[in-house]
Amino acid sequence: MDLTAALRAFVRIVERSSMTEAAHDLGVSQPAISKQMTGLEARVRARLLERSPRHVRPTAAGQALYEATRSGLAAIDAALEGVSRGAGEVEGGLRIHAQCCIGAKIVHPLVMDFQRDHPAVSVDLILENRVIDLVYDNFDMAIRYGRPEAQDVVVRRLGSVDRLLVASPAFLDAFGPIDTPERLASLRLVTTSNVLSQRRVLTLLREGAAIEVPVRPAIHTNDAEVLVRTLLAGHACGPVQRLLVAEDLEAGRLVRILPDHEVRPAEMVLAYPSVRYMRPVVRSFADALVRHLAGTEGIA
Repeated sequence: MDLTAALRAFVRIVERSSMTEAAHDLGVSQPAISKQMTGLEARVRARLLERSPRHVRPTAAGQALYEATRSGLAAIDAALEGVSRGAGEVEGGLRIHAQCCIGAKIVHPLVMDFQRDHPAVSVDLILENRVIDLVYDNFDMAIRYGRPEAQDVVVRRLGSVDRLLVASPAFLDAFGPIDTPERLASLRLVTTSNVLSQRRVLTLLREGAAIEVPVRPAIHTNDAEVLVRTLLAGHACGPVQRLLVAEDLEAGRLVRILPDHEVRPAEMVLAYPSVRYMRPVVRSFADALVRHLAGTEGIA
């Protein structure tokens, strides 16, 4: 029995509460992972897992082994990668989760640049807006808006993302100038759930004071591409992250409305499981991300 492989399988079973899901993550068959667990329990002479039709949970002995093993395996991975980095190479797999709006615009170009410098690095880049559990879902890092709650993770603040109110020249030609926040209540808006309260209220800031404007969005979306396309088409006006439309603003395809008002900015953070931070590939990509964002318009 390969003890290291068996321990990796055991850790993943505990994190996923399922042998089937753990086998899928590790790229092995379910019978193979069951055989590894049988061998591991025989090796430690203790029952490690409680099995039911719906869940697999660690016993007291299994939980103790899990707590001791997961950091140990991370240390082994870090040591092996550290030797390679000492020889001038950064290598290994990297699983990154990012919200759609920043994933395609910010993270994907950075991944390609990073791989040009470090061709031995493979990346799984998952873009979606759902909230994940980094350990359960087996991610090395997540780039998101807002701090994750109730997770055993390290959080690194990346910056504040500016949001502006914009419209196309065609929209303004059709509906006239927008010179007061109250005017927004009678206009066609495109919005995302991140900027509206549950009562469909848009909060604007002017010189630190908050102004609440009830609105009725014509289009409510969770997709950044839909948001930007709707604005560019002149179908609606609305709030958007500056980083998504910086080029369109510069080219005049969009213009800022109510320039003395701002939409509340979003906090962008990098989160990663603490036991994995030692891995050089994680640290290297995190440092590259921070350097990249420092020069990105719309992120303070």
